[in-house]
Amino acid sequence: MRILLVTRLFPLPTNVARGTFVADHAELLTEMGHEVQILNALPRMLRMNEARRSTMEGVTRAPRNFEHGELKVRVSRHLELPEFPSITAWSASRIKFNWKPDVIICHTLWPVAYTAQALAKRFGIPWIGVVHGYDFDIALKDHRAKRIEALAKSADKLVVVSDSLSRLNSITIPCHVNVDEDWHNPLKPFKGMLRKSKIDILFPADPRRPEKNHLLALRVGEELETRGWKVGITTLKKQPRTIVWDRMISADVCLITSTRESGPLVAREAIVCGCPVVAVDIGDMGEWMDVYPHEVSSLADGVEKVLSEGQEVTLPDRFQASHAIHEWNSLLESL
Repeated sequence: MRILLVTRLFPLPTNVARGTFVADHAELLTEMGHEVQILNALPRMLRMNEARRSTMEGVTRAPRNFEHGELKVRVSRHLELPEFPSITAWSASRIKFNWKPDVIICHTLWPVAYTAQALAKRFGIPWIGVVHGYDFDIALKDHRAKRIEALAKSADKLVVVSDSLSRLNSITIPCHVNVDEDWHNPLKPFKGMLRKSKIDILFPADPRRPEKNHLLALRVGEELETRGWKVGITTLKKQPRTIVWDRMISADVCLITSTRESGPLVAREAIVCGCPVVAVDIGDMGEWMDVYPHEVSSLADGVEKVLSEGQEVTLPDRFQASHAIHEWNSLLESL
């Protein structure tokens, strides 16, 4: 099957950490035997504006065509005016692509689903919308709500990555964990002296993103220091995935304090790399491991519990690549 993957998020030559979960899906579809091309629809913006939104780093310098591994990526631009969503939607719907696929898969809805919708109508083919969180967590609650709901309903199939996002007759297919086997490790016990050792806490996100709640992680570190620990906190920004996995292997615990997540995928990757995870009750975390409230003392207690008692967690089968292959095969065949 010829599949065009339309997305706003995809790794860029100068920001390889961006949209890795979308690249993972594209690679999985290729491994399933499909012919896949990528249309990365990006906003026109000034380079100075990248600093305001860390997720947009590398967007202004993205080349029109490039390759990510064996995947061919085409970058097209659209206008984005937050106060005028009708203009943004119109501009996104004007993006063209000459390669005719059998189906379009659109990762995230706003505003690139307008691109997918227009191309699907032009080619007379079905399109699938995939929601990772933002569209339903944020956009469905603001002035774009009616547009987002209309886009979701217009898709031939709607996929969400966790049950917490389920709505509008959606199908849940979680993102699969894609960690190279060289980094697979059992969960490691802490070997230092309790409340007398130096510990490395991994905050697995860019601290500039407000929804990741870096301030809460810092306060947890401060609380642990009052209890006698010597705390170091490592953050992740634009590192390649191999470096991310190295950090997970070397850290004593991974701390997730986000206010908005659908997964999060980094928690699953940390477990696979052998790094214990302490997390707030966000996304689907509470379905497969112990979670804690958004409170400094509770999270600090959680870190100490993991360090003193270790952690036993088994990732559910639904996070495996085999499950994703089965679900996507069934979905594509149903079209």
